[in-house]
Amino acid sequence: MSLQIEAVNFHVWQPCNMRCAFCFGRFRDVRRQVLPEGHLARGDAAAVVALLAEAGFKKITFSGGEPFLCPWLPELVRVAKQRGMATAVVTNGSLLTDELLARLEGALDWIALSVDSIDPEALRDTGRITARDPLSTEDYLARGRAIRRHGIRLKINTVVTSANWHADLSEFILLLQPLRWKVMQVLPIEGQNSGAVNRLLIDAEQFDQFVARHRHVELSNIALVAERNEDMIGSYAMVDPAGRFFDNTRGSYTYSDSILACGVSAAIQQIDISRDKFLGRGGQYDWQVQH
Repeated sequence: MSLQIEAVNFHVWQPCNMRCAFCFGRFRDVRRQVLPEGHLARGDAAAVVALLAEAGFKKITFSGGEPFLCPWLPELVRVAKQRGMATAVVTNGSLLTDELLARLEGALDWIALSVDSIDPEALRDTGRITARDPLSTEDYLARGRAIRRHGIRLKINTVVTSANWHADLSEFILLLQPLRWKVMQVLPIEGQNSGAVNRLLIDAEQFDQFVARHRHVELSNIALVAERNEDMIGSYAMVDPAGRFFDNTRGSYTYSDSILACGVSAAIQQIDISRDKFLGRGGQYDWQVQH
């Protein structure tokens, strides 16, 4: 089959150990209506990954919830890598250990570490905390060093909200030295972050000010990729925890039939994706870039 987009995000695990108020990947509707445990069985999840590779996707990003809560995530990463896909995981970083990273060596190409702020009060305010405390600046820096030490490429994801749009993370980002820094305007999605996100919304001008304040990091060979709300809508191929494609073009999520039931080709035709928007937001890049 011919794919409009070569990269896919698989939200493999609905549960999370943080409670970010702005999160648009809660999938409580999926857990309530389709998948009581919040994730597919081990074999079914591996089958979804294999089918996505067979269909022609060249890169897969595992996300959640928090994907590292999934005990068989390393196995899924290896299934993807063995089938020729570039591999990535988006994580809040709280569960990263040297032992876990060692299990992923040679199979995982990228880790996208979600860092919205280094101000503990801002992190508490937005819910970017575990049952204990938010990660500290040194926690994030130590995780960045560990990721690189295990030969995995580092990317940073930052959601810009009313709690951090005025902040300057330049020094921190230059210390972390990620290859890519994705900066996203907080996105409201009905049924995912409804109500909770309202106080955190910002306008395009505030978002652009945050981006402009940090654009100079590109002088240090850090690719800064900025995504306004309009860039994020309809530009991602996304699979939910139940193994269904979904899109965000109507302000809420619209789900396809299960990939396991009808196949990738039939399922992906049931949702809206724009290749032009995928390319416009910088979704196509050299996934195999070396340090």
